[in-house]
Amino acid sequence: MDKIIKIAACLTAVIVLCVALFFFFPGSLSSGISPESAGSISSGNATVYFFYGEECPHCHNVMPFVKSLQQKYPNVDFQFLETWHNETNYNFYSRINQELKTRYSGVPQAIVGDTVLNGERDIPAGLEQAILDQIKKKP
Repeated sequence: MDKIIKIAACLTAVIVLCVALFFFFPGSLSSGISPESAGSISSGNATVYFFYGEECPHCHNVMPFVKSLQQKYPNVDFQFLETWHNETNYNFYSRINQELKTRYSGVPQAIVGDTVLNGERDIPAGLEQAILDQIKKKP
């Protein structure tokens, strides 16, 4: 009986430690790049911000297409930002949508310059052209 109590206590300690790490360091357990290092939407650089949710099936449907464009355009800066579990990414997502005056409140979403594409239909239909338009704008 003592052995079972010791095992249960160890498992409880591990679970408590994992939960504590998740709450104190949420960015380290979630994928995504810190938006502070991602640059500015008005900088004129060809940057694609792809906002997604870890468990979002629509995001998983669009992700291979976005990754294929990342391979096709290696000089474009692709930022993959998970917003459901990363508060920093979610705050950046909210701020950039507010700056661009968009009312969409879901993922997947891709933003290139001032072009906002939402959902698994619009992103495949318009993302490559938005990237090409942004590249043409570069000085």
